[in-house]
Amino acid sequence: MAKPAHMTDTKSSYTYADAGVSIDAGNALIRAIAPLAKATARPGATSELGGFGGFFDPKAAGYKDPLLVAANDGVGTKLKLAIEFDRHDSVGIDLVAMCVNDLIVQGAEPLFFLDYFATGKLENGVATRVVAGIADGCKQAGCALIGGETAEMPGMYGDGDYDLAGFCVGAVERGEQLTGDKVAPGDVLIGLASSGVHSNGYSLVRRLAADKGWKLDRPALFDQERLLIDALIEPTKIYVASLLPLIREGLVHGLAHITGGGLLENLPRILPDGAHAQVDADLWAQPRLMAFLQSQGHIEPAEMARTFNCGVGMVLAVAKEDVATITQRLESAGETVVRIGEIAEGTKGCTVRGSAGTWSATADWEASHLG
Repeated sequence: MAKPAHMTDTKSSYTYADAGVSIDAGNALIRAIAPLAKATARPGATSELGGFGGFFDPKAAGYKDPLLVAANDGVGTKLKLAIEFDRHDSVGIDLVAMCVNDLIVQGAEPLFFLDYFATGKLENGVATRVVAGIADGCKQAGCALIGGETAEMPGMYGDGDYDLAGFCVGAVERGEQLTGDKVAPGDVLIGLASSGVHSNGYSLVRRLAADKGWKLDRPALFDQERLLIDALIEPTKIYVASLLPLIREGLVHGLAHITGGGLLENLPRILPDGAHAQVDADLWAQPRLMAFLQSQGHIEPAEMARTFNCGVGMVLAVAKEDVATITQRLESAGETVVRIGEIAEGTKGCTVRGSAGTWSATADWEASHLG
């Protein structure tokens, strides 16, 4: 009797590789990235790869009664630029930065990191470059890369495409966490300069690039010594090392990581009831990259304030009498520091004022144009 058509043998034995997944390539990648992970070892973690999970010992890290703080994030459509222009070396830093900067604003020291790399077909050269960037970010943040996951999923991604996610856990001694309860009217707002667009707003950046026909592989109009793609792909700044000592000395009342939503929608997240953030946008110069984006897209100032960091990647709320000391300490740590406003009494929210107008966001983060 003949076999049904769907049972006709055209190949005697199928393998996972026939379906597009190479176990050998995955094993080779682990061998390649193991030294990168090992280089991030710190007290409490060995950063050895290969187990089913990674261990961390908070006691060995010096903690007595720690609260654990967790964060996860991705890089977003910035990855599309990295893939199109072969800029895979720094997006791993972005991945780490988006997580550890969210931990430090809680007062938590990043302890360990895990990554998730997903692609249609594993290209070990690309994956190794990405993980090298992750390891670099971990070293900048002082956390250990203790594990991760590489997923090869044929049919889920286009040729050359991949996606990234990161997961980080930090710790802060009980009672020392930053929750915003210390922020009060009279506090001064200090901004730390961003390194560029960071990892938010890239869907708009890419839309502008397509509509305006930008030549990303040519010198930027605002900086003839740098290719436009290199300015756009600049990795997110990691603020952990410069902020952690100040936090542990009790000099910081509150911190806001300026990501999606900008100043308008992130500052209210750290405020107690009865406190309103007043920001003067004329106190710092718009970076040339931000001015370029705004002019190219005819972007309204209110939209800029909600979409991009506008040159400020982190904001501190501190006591007025500590401003000089904190500024000096941060500048010595390599930060560019500017006083951007203050905390006033009022409805929980944020108002940004400048020569271009006034914009406000309430605590529910629904911004409205007032000027």
